[in-house]
Amino acid sequence: MKLESLRITPIALGDPPLLNAGGLHAPYALRIVLELETEVGVVGLSEIPGDSAVLAGLERVAPSMRGMSVYDQHALHELLRATLGSDGARGDMPWDQRSLVHAESALEVACLDAIGKRHDCRVADLLGGVVRERVPYAGYLFFKHAGAGGPLGFGEDPAAEGWARARQAAALDVDGLVRQARAMIDAHGFASLKVKAGILEPDLEVRATLALRETFGAEVPIRIDPNAAWSYATALREGQRLRGAIEYYEDPVRGQSEMARLRRELAIPLATNMCTTSFDELPSSIRLGSEDVLLADHHFWGGLRASMELARLCDTFGRELSMHSNSHAGISFAAMTHLGAALPKLRYALDTHYVWQSDEIIAGGKLRIDGGSVTLPDGPGLGVTLDRAALDAAHRRYRECGLVRRNDEVEMQKVEPGWRFSKTRY
Repeated sequence: MKLESLRITPIALGDPPLLNAGGLHAPYALRIVLELETEVGVVGLSEIPGDSAVLAGLERVAPSMRGMSVYDQHALHELLRATLGSDGARGDMPWDQRSLVHAESALEVACLDAIGKRHDCRVADLLGGVVRERVPYAGYLFFKHAGAGGPLGFGEDPAAEGWARARQAAALDVDGLVRQARAMIDAHGFASLKVKAGILEPDLEVRATLALRETFGAEVPIRIDPNAAWSYATALREGQRLRGAIEYYEDPVRGQSEMARLRRELAIPLATNMCTTSFDELPSSIRLGSEDVLLADHHFWGGLRASMELARLCDTFGRELSMHSNSHAGISFAAMTHLGAALPKLRYALDTHYVWQSDEIIAGGKLRIDGGSVTLPDGPGLGVTLDRAALDAAHRRYRECGLVRRNDEVEMQKVEPGWRFSKTRY
């Protein structure tokens, strides 16, 4: 089955003004959708975070891919490497800024989707088989300004109710975050929660986390992620307050050495999607003992099969594997769910931003989260298809919004003039 053409469509999805260590989410989250059409008419889909550098790289490599086999992943990846060059570091921001791994994952997922459709099997089957039909997710809580993103900007719809209302409401204090959590659980049944920290005063963020523990009890595990914005002294102090209240402490400090040092002091599992983000970094991670849980993302580790390889290494060296999230639409969310379904071990629920986005580009609307889990789609490949009208509308929003890459610092300056990103803020 040979590749005939590759359609690459940048899109923009409404995104609420969520706070994080890098600043503030823009009214739109950028994504890139790939449609890989084969000579037999089968079309494989994939979706990755949108960035002008990744978009330009995919557009540059696309003409050379015609006639290549979708089964020959080695040749396809070598073509990408030869065209795009090697990746640099992930960068200091909370999100990964590499290009090659994004492109590799986009191409691989689209090929796997096409192969699954051709042979009437699911992507999870191609990853080794389905271990679980229901994949658990954790509700992702953010301190935020009022607004739901997109055309609503920073405004609110007074007629909204339930989670739609909470998604629009400001949450800048302890009570606001607890209300947000309650609405999210009521709507989607999440049995685990994650707090995005590293932007407001650490004392407030920790008090909010402890209030969640008091409100929902020990049966709802809670995790907190300061995105490495805390100093060692702050992370140690706040970690001592959090001992016994959280299931893991995600990237409280920056770098493997500081993480390993903190891990020796605290009786709390440490997790990361910042200090160990590539296979090249695994030897030092194991030598130093910098984390207990690796939070993979198939967009940032080079694809679904690379993530399965990572799971095996984690098992070998006594680490747990889970996944962090991004502002994705249904294609990416489906791919993440297939990976979650195929992982042999899954101790921790996967993170998801998915409930924050109201826009969707797959037929039938958003994938359903109920009881805190997603049922694996039962169709071939990823089990999702494009809503062409919705994709076209999202592409028009991309052209109209003027954004070409994520920059939370610029958005934050619209709210707090002069604000600057700092690798260590507190």
